[in-house]
Amino acid sequence: MITGIIVGILAGFLAGKFMGKDNRGCIMNLLLGILGGAVGGWVFGLLGIHIEPGILGELITSVAGAVICLWIWNKVS
Repeated sequence: MITGIIVGILAGFLAGKFMGKDNRGCIMNLLLGILGGAVGGWVFGLLGIHIEPGILGELITSVAGAVICLWIWNKVS
């Protein structure tokens, strides 16, 4: 549980840095990381990409999904 929260916060933070939107707080980073984990897992599954289980795999999947979410959000708003 704590590991998932830390990975979510870190994933949201890294995605924000990558997309140039780093002015969010810890809670928004956590929510973005959690959403990113779900989206990243879904997209990777559709593409047939399998990341090794573990913290690094979760982080890669969450960051990729969070970047996708931020990109879509920027296009919509």
